[in-house]
Parts: sequence; C-alpha cells; structure tokens
Amino acid sequence: MSKVRLTREQSRDQTRQRLLDAAQSIFLSKGFVAASVEDIAEQAGYSRGAFYSNFGSKSELFLQLLRRDHESVMADLRAIFADGESRSQMEARVLQYYSTHFRENDCFLLWMEGKLQAARDPEFRVGFTACLRELREATTECVKQFAVHVGTPLPLPAEQLALGLLALSDGMQFSYAFDPQGVTPEMTEAVLAGFFRRVVFGEATPD
Repeated sequence: MSKVRLTREQSRDQTRQRLLDAAQSIFLSKGFVAASVEDIAEQAGYSRGAFYSNFGSKSELFLQLLRRDHESVMADLRAIFADGESRSQMEARVLQYYSTHFRENDCFLLWMEGKLQAARDPEFRVGFTACLRELREATTECVKQFAVHVGTPLPLPAEQLALGLLALSDGMQFSYAFDPQGVTPEMTEAVLAGFFRRVVFGEATPD
C-alpha cells in the first residue's frame, strides 16, 4: 500500500502538533525556564530551524500549548450542549464533567507554570493574560448556554459565575496535586460537585 502524501498544510500542522506534544512533555518534567528550544525540537524529531519555522519563540509555543488545552476543554463542553439531551441529562453531564475533569487534567501544571512565568516576565504576561481572558469569556458563554438550555435563571451574572467556577476548580486541583493524601480525589470531587449543585443548580444544602 502506498503511503498517503500529506499536503503542505497537513505536513505543517503535523509538525506543529509534534512540537507542541514534545513541549508539553518537557515543560511538565523540566519546567518552562529549564527547557530549551533544542530539547523540544530533538524530542519531536526536528531541527532547531523547524522549530523557528513554526513558532517565533519558546514563549509563543507555550501560549499556543495553553490555548490548545483550552480549546479541547471547550470542545468537550460544546459536545454536551450539542447532544440535545433533556434538562436532567444535561445537568448530570455538566456536573460530572466539572467535578471529575481534574482527574484527567494533565495540563493543569502547565497553567501553573504559565502563571509563574507571567509573574516573572512582563512580556509573557501580556500574552498569558489574553489567554486567560479568552478562557473566561468562553466559559462565560458556556454558562449562558447552559442557563438557556435548562431554563434556569443564574444566581449570579454569568461572568461572575464563570470566574468563580474556574477559580474553585484551579484551587481544588492545586490542593489535590500537591497533597493528594490530605485532599483526596473523592474529597476534591465532593467539593466541586457540592459547590456546583448549590450555586448553579440552586439545590438546598442538606441538613
């Protein structure tokens, strides 16, 4: 069987994805500052020149890596809304996703790394802040869509609710990542699910 020949655009996209995958692995193991362009290119199987043909800098690649993760999360959430399920089914799926995503969130430490780098590097901070705003805006839109689909008024403005949900998720993932014995997966899930039920669904607190 003859090998399928990729178009120039497909080949370029494949190269970018391999570089992003390599960078994700290296950033998680060594950290952003310690990682070099050469490390990333070598692990991806390319030259330094190939790296700079696709990304202007290590910082640019890092931001693209974070956006890729954000887009993946948003795609998962959009899929929930696209299925046209009943209110109870949609509520169950959204709750399940929000309260258990931390178990499979391999990129959480990358976002923590990004926050540290943004605190040190004013130039990087500009791009990182823009990335965070995109994340909040997309999450806000998902919150609005959810309210429309289930027909339930939100207890807070969508922007505030989205910010709170993201902040709580980040905080719980941080605690779980660095103290998994004290903050167990079960405890993390219970906190996230309980907050979501109480604030988003408006369920009463059990006696």
